[in-house]
Amino acid sequence: MVHIIADTTAGLSQDLLDKYHIPLVPQIINFGNESFLEGSEMDAAMFTQRLASSKALPKTAAPPPEMFVEHFARLASDGQPILCIHPSSKVSGTVRSAMIARQEFPEADIRIMDTQAIDGPLGWMVRKAAEWAAEGTDAETIWQRLLDMTGRMRLYFTVDTLEFLQRGGRIGGAKALVANLLQIKPVLTWRNGQVEPFVSERTRKRALEHLVRLAIEQAPRDGEPMFSVGHAAAPDVAEEIAARLKAEFGEVQIMVSELGPAIVTHGGPGTFSLGFFA
Repeated sequence: MVHIIADTTAGLSQDLLDKYHIPLVPQIINFGNESFLEGSEMDAAMFTQRLASSKALPKTAAPPPEMFVEHFARLASDGQPILCIHPSSKVSGTVRSAMIARQEFPEADIRIMDTQAIDGPLGWMVRKAAEWAAEGTDAETIWQRLLDMTGRMRLYFTVDTLEFLQRGGRIGGAKALVANLLQIKPVLTWRNGQVEPFVSERTRKRALEHLVRLAIEQAPRDGEPMFSVGHAAAPDVAEEIAARLKAEFGEVQIMVSELGPAIVTHGGPGTFSLGFFA
């Protein structure tokens, strides 16, 4: 059976990880000179508390190659293919670390996918790959199906302020300054593996409404949209959005999850995301 490896930006539940035996490589969260492994050493609640009391904004770092070497050494011993599914290389060095680690296992079939995704859509890709692997699907077929998903992925999100994206180099300083001065709530999109502006709204409520409207307009009604709703410490609002999607689309599959520290570091508190596959 194909082995699947993911990282903490996929936002997968522990139940799903346990069910499919998916090793999870942690992102690194840095507060000044202190470093924490996302998940095991710093979860979302701890991150929010630390952020509120910290004078300096946190930074993120990709997991080092050594973390992948540990998993590769264990999984490659049975001769089965290993498929690593990770976020866009334009915003994370995770893919590069995995590729460096792969060099130590020249005889192993280790495939590393730059999904050009992040957050919920990435989580869905990992989940589907694990389901297919459990059914006995071969590595090449899984790879091709994931490539198809990358082309159909849609991800929109809104943030309370562009300050975090600007400081992390994810969006221009001029755009962030103007948006913050006008108290605009931006709706952003994920295109070509990175953040891009989409539209602006004057209130948070209207920005969230815009996310839902985009899903209603673009998500397929005769396929499998595989929705994801991500939130930063606002589960009630996330569940409300999920309920609206179910009312509109019927009993579709929706993954609701709290955004991890590695994503909130760049989006900031108040970040919401809505993803699906067209």
